[in-house]
Amino acid sequence: MVKEKIISAYELIADKYDELIDHKPHNAYYDRPNTLALLPDVRGKIILDAACGPGKYAEILIGKGAIVKGFDISPKMVELAINRNKDKGEFFVHDLSLNFSMIEDNSCDIVLCALAMHYIEDWTNTIKEFYRVLKNTGILVISIEHPFFEYNFFKSKEYFGIENVKCTWKSFGRPVEVNSFRRPLYECIAPLTDNGFYIDKLVEPKPTVEFEQLDPKHFKELNEFPAFMCIRAVKKSTDG
Repeated sequence: MVKEKIISAYELIADKYDELIDHKPHNAYYDRPNTLALLPDVRGKIILDAACGPGKYAEILIGKGAIVKGFDISPKMVELAINRNKDKGEFFVHDLSLNFSMIEDNSCDIVLCALAMHYIEDWTNTIKEFYRVLKNTGILVISIEHPFFEYNFFKSKEYFGIENVKCTWKSFGRPVEVNSFRRPLYECIAPLTDNGFYIDKLVEPKPTVEFEQLDPKHFKELNEFPAFMCIRAVKKSTDG
């Protein structure tokens, strides 16, 4: 089953992932600065870090005065998130595709989900749960792999379909096969607009200057064609 393969892959690379996350170019100088730029002032805000990984985003947000709850499907990643953030924040193991039964209705100011939605085949339930836990006019910020990049990278033949794809990651100490789901642009937007959100901003990011020093090849490529996409969506007012 695809889900078990995804968990197994992240359990294998978790320690090395955590070791590299502070300065790994695609994370530190491409995804994070562009995703964080979509957030408002987070001081005093309650943030759900959905699919928190080793807790790097949580560390940054807590450092800015936010109250963070985070979860991940990988037990090892959750352990690393707890260790990274010491006694700050609340972290637990949970599947992003299932109901967030431990999170109350209308309890979060912001939901952040970075580079994780492509591990879910059907986004509908997850987006509905994001809507449920957010306060009125709360903010959802997600970063995903760009659907046009994925279509080319995986040499797909059926753009409009949602398909299981896989590739081998070689930069985390050992080669590991990582499964995910490629989808068209429409299937990245419609689950949001069909389930109570409006798109406030969409960013096709560019890498920061720090990226060039560490990986000039991909720096050049990412300035020519995006690999990720960042979206800020707002929960529609329920006040009528």
